[in-house]
Amino acid sequence: MKGIRIIALVGALFSVVSLSAQVTVDAKIDSTRIFIGQQVGIAVEVSADAGKSVEFAHYDSLQQIIPGVEVVKMSEPDTQLLNDGKRMVLTQRYLVTSFDSALYYIPPMTVKVDGKEYQSKNLALKVLTLNVDTLHVDSICGFKPEMAPPFSWDDWKPVIWLGLALLLLIAVLVYVVIRLITNKPIIHRIKLRQHIAPHKVAMQKIAQIKEDKLVQSEDSKEYYTQLTDTLRQYISERFKFNAMEMTSAEIIEHLQAENDEEALNELRELFRTADLVKFAKYTTLINENDRNLVTAVEYINQTKIEEEVKPQPTEIVVEEKRSKIAKAVLISSIAIVAIAIIVLLWFLGYRLYYLFI
Repeated sequence: MKGIRIIALVGALFSVVSLSAQVTVDAKIDSTRIFIGQQVGIAVEVSADAGKSVEFAHYDSLQQIIPGVEVVKMSEPDTQLLNDGKRMVLTQRYLVTSFDSALYYIPPMTVKVDGKEYQSKNLALKVLTLNVDTLHVDSICGFKPEMAPPFSWDDWKPVIWLGLALLLLIAVLVYVVIRLITNKPIIHRIKLRQHIAPHKVAMQKIAQIKEDKLVQSEDSKEYYTQLTDTLRQYISERFKFNAMEMTSAEIIEHLQAENDEEALNELRELFRTADLVKFAKYTTLINENDRNLVTAVEYINQTKIEEEVKPQPTEIVVEEKRSKIAKAVLISSIAIVAIAIIVLLWFLGYRLYYLFI
């Protein structure tokens, strides 16, 4: 009796060990009947000890399980742990469809567990066709007209931005080409200088004449040219007429309404001496040069404006001389911009064609 119990206990223990090592594979289908084009799910379920390597049958999208039944997609396997993590249940789902009406026999699915193959049960799928009432053709809807896709700003944003970029590049190209043809700088450099009163400018130039010792120079023509030019420039800015382009007599005539006769007499004598030196090769003495220099200084001091408006900055545009290297770089830049415009035009045309087809 005791031996029988031992044998029964060993048998029960062997059954438990066998059960724990057992691998089961099952397959289920969501529905056994579908219409043409509908989709149905097939689930393959594997029960095995935890830690086992499980490999399900793999199908690519639109690959047929059997002729007439094709896989739409495979999902990732779902894992569940049982018996305190000792057992696991893995479920692999396949979404399938069919476009031919028939009764399909789906053979067992093969699953590998630790390299050993196991198979599920077979399945059946009936694909039904739609019944068409051929006796009442009016009830059958005809072809639908083509429908335009709904307008979306997201489709047009790239085209708009590309168009703006293209217009900007064309404007830059036209501007640069015009500046290049007219030999003008692309960008003007502007300097600011403070306005200096006319009498101060004149006195600075007279001081320079003294520093250069032109009064004592034998070249009287250079001395009187610089002295009279200084006076002409001062008179032009002080009395607002173009003394630089006038003769000595015309300058005196214009100044008669502005200056007293004594000042004009001395100025007239200075201009007369200068004209003789420049045009008649008249030779002056040093004391005569000194007297005329003093006459110029006294005339400027007598006619200057003491109360002046606060000096305002004056803009001076500095023209840049374009070197050969700069010109080559500029031409290369124009070529690059032109290529960019062509590429943008092609891409913009492609986008518009894509939107309107």
